[in-house]
Amino acid sequence: MTTYNRINENRDERRVTVARVYDATADLLFEAHTTPEHYLNWYGPRDWPATRVEMDFRVGGDILFALTGPDGIEGTPFGGTYLEIEPNRKIVYTNGFLNSDQDKMIVTILFDELHGKTTVTVITDFTSEAMWLEHVDGGIATGMASIADRLADYVEVLLSR
Repeated sequence: MTTYNRINENRDERRVTVARVYDATADLLFEAHTTPEHYLNWYGPRDWPATRVEMDFRVGGDILFALTGPDGIEGTPFGGTYLEIEPNRKIVYTNGFLNSDQDKMIVTILFDELHGKTTVTVITDFTSEAMWLEHVDGGIATGMASIADRLADYVEVLLSR
C-alpha cells in the first residue's frame, strides 16, 4: 500500500516537490527509473503517457522523453543530461524541451528507504521565477502527482511477479 502524494510549490525557492511513500524497497524503485522499458510503463500523466524514452543511464549520459496526448499526437520531446547518480539513493538530471533555447530545470529524485518502505521525492528546481510560474500555472504539480500514482500502479505489477 502506498500513501498519498505530498506536494509543495515553493515560489521563493523556485521549486516544486512531490513526495510519496511506496510499499517497496529503494532498489526496486530505483530500478524503475533506470531503463526505457520501465519508464514506458509508468512515466507521464495518465492522459499523457510516455510513448518514447531514450536514455544513456550514466553521469554525462542523455535522457529523452516524449509524451502522447489523448489525441494520439506525440508532444514536443524533452530531456537533458544526467548530472549525478547514486545507486538506490539519488538521480539528478537537467530537463527541458529539446526545441527550446529556454534554460533547463534541474530534477532531483531521492530514494529514502525505511523498514521496506521507500519515500521517493522528486524535486524540480527552476532557473527563474518566470519559468517556475509558467510550469506551476501549467499544472506541473498535478502532472507530477499523476506520474507518482502511475508509478505506484507499476510497483504493484513488479511486486506481483
